[in-house]
Amino acid sequence: SGVLWGALLTAVGGRLGDTGRPGSETVAAAMRDGYDALIQLGGASPGDKTMLDAMLPFVEELQRRVTDGESWQTSWRAAAEKATEAARATADMRPKVGRARPLAERSIGTPDAGATSLAMIAHTVADCFARKSEGETS
Repeated sequence: SGVLWGALLTAVGGRLGDTGRPGSETVAAAMRDGYDALIQLGGASPGDKTMLDAMLPFVEELQRRVTDGESWQTSWRAAAEKATEAARATADMRPKVGRARPLAERSIGTPDAGATSLAMIAHTVADCFARKSEGETS
């Protein structure tokens, strides 16, 4: 929901700052900060059928690839794929917290909206940076 997205973006922005271009390590750390902010504010955990179920695989893949020396843009695209896979997998989960919790068994078969939106946004960011990169090289 809006409060969670606000916390995530505030944490990411706090790490990235507003001067210069951040390096890959900074981008990966910023996304970890965003994940940590969600954990602190929301009270959910991975496996609760929330956006965290897509965010954690995203952050872990991003950090792993950046640590292996890939650019954050390339790492981001791969991490977005992991988030998409994880969001789809939430369809098999029973919600334990959040707005979907009252639906319980009826929500099985439907992916979590927060996890799905996070994955979609991650892909959109990857697409934007790919277009920006193409524009800079041509």
